[in-house]
Amino acid sequence: METPKVSRSGLGRLPFSLHSQGVASGVRGGAQGAAAGRPDYDLLVIGGGSGGLACAKEAAQLGKKVAVVDYVEPSPQGTRWGLGGTCVNVGCIPKKLMHHAALLGGMIQDAPYYGWEVPQQVPHDWRKMAEAVQNYVKSLNWGHRVQLQERKVSYFNMKASFVDEHVVRGVAKGGKETLLSAKHIVIATGGRPKYPTHIEGAVEHGITSDDIFWLKESPGKTLVVGASYVALECAGFLTGLGLDTTVMMRSIPLRGFDQQMSALVTDYMASHGTRFLKGCTPLRVKRLPDNQLQVTWKDTASGREDMDTFNTVLWAIGRVPETRNLNLEKAGVNTNPESQKILVDAQEATSVPHIYAIGDTAEGRPELTPTAILAGRLLAQRLCGQSSDLMDYDNVPTTVFTPLEYGCVGLSEEAAVARHGKEHVEVYHAYYKPLEFTVAERDASQCYIKMVCLQKPPKPVLGLHFLGPNAGEVTQGFALGIKCGASYAQVMRTVGIHPTCAEEVTKLRISKRSGLDPTVTGC
Repeated sequence: METPKVSRSGLGRLPFSLHSQGVASGVRGGAQGAAAGRPDYDLLVIGGGSGGLACAKEAAQLGKKVAVVDYVEPSPQGTRWGLGGTCVNVGCIPKKLMHHAALLGGMIQDAPYYGWEVPQQVPHDWRKMAEAVQNYVKSLNWGHRVQLQERKVSYFNMKASFVDEHVVRGVAKGGKETLLSAKHIVIATGGRPKYPTHIEGAVEHGITSDDIFWLKESPGKTLVVGASYVALECAGFLTGLGLDTTVMMRSIPLRGFDQQMSALVTDYMASHGTRFLKGCTPLRVKRLPDNQLQVTWKDTASGREDMDTFNTVLWAIGRVPETRNLNLEKAGVNTNPESQKILVDAQEATSVPHIYAIGDTAEGRPELTPTAILAGRLLAQRLCGQSSDLMDYDNVPTTVFTPLEYGCVGLSEEAAVARHGKEHVEVYHAYYKPLEFTVAERDASQCYIKMVCLQKPPKPVLGLHFLGPNAGEVTQGFALGIKCGASYAQVMRTVGIHPTCAEEVTKLRISKRSGLDPTVTGC
């Protein structure tokens, strides 16, 4: 095997097109420069996802010399993508677009009730949808490259690993190595889907969320294994696009979320065509001569084995941080040996003071794009002496984009009771019917809202949970109020916008403790 060539050239900044190919640029002295006290960069960011790019662009905007090193290892099925990380390429963006495509199918079914003459059978073209989604994602990839160029951020399309606490080795696709040194280093490598490697045929025949959004052809009859938000979101839009979809759950859905809300989410999905295999674990996956996948699983309650055939098996059983190949031990960066996530303090600093970690790769942080972005920007501002503000990880809102969306901010009911005691918690709730559901005679039995408060006046709001249309849009506004310390009394004095689903939050006057029927029956 040929020994890789190491670049320690004294070249100035090369054209942007060369940066994108992983050619060394702006490298003044590599490891030698660091040893001489002249690091190549003020800030080196490892990882080109949302958090890393936000940090890099902010620091560059504030006058620092910045580089980004990013490389995406193709998935076991060979899927690859461009700059932008999970959210842009295989997460939030394509997920929301495919979720919207599925919702449009529901609107087409509603249309005749409103006077639209729609054919009885309206087919969906996966290839056309996928091409449109993928083209949009590629435009975002290019946009990120342009933004880095405009801010004079050096971009290296290379695999990164530590040589020591100030030097990182980048290895380009062709094997060429470049040593980069920096005063400060930020690790923002995110995570990748987990494969159940102990299950026969899982890796060979299964796909993950790294692949589903880049399929050229419809996945057909699909088994989704897992009960995470990724599992339920994917199963939801697949069902909505008219595909035969089954979810295999080992235990509870949406672990870490409010479990009453989680049960309503899966109830809605089940009533709208998604099949659930509860308390089941897969044993093996086998490809048959006709190219179908035969999956054998075990019912943990009865011990009985069962099987069925599918066109696609999608693993959505969790994610692992991309830290194993960084040689963190060479830099002295400590990780949690179980999760492999990097241990950080309130400043996002690791065990090495000038090395930081943000986003999904950091221990104890929400695995959410907006938190990584804000954490990255705030970190850059601190490093540039512009601010001392720390990221506040309390009351971070989020939404699960299942067919009936679930938005939440603050504590779940279980967490509030565990923290404050059941006798000190008051829960106000309501089942409601969105106006959009009325004419089309849609079932609204899972549309539900609850607000978790402390019982003692003025009853500070601890958490809000909203299940219904446009949950993300609804939750975002109330998140600001809760972040500002809103009380139940203040929410009740807030005038609702009529007729909206969001106004139902301002009408939550029935508590669980009262035992009264929480069903909304009119204005």
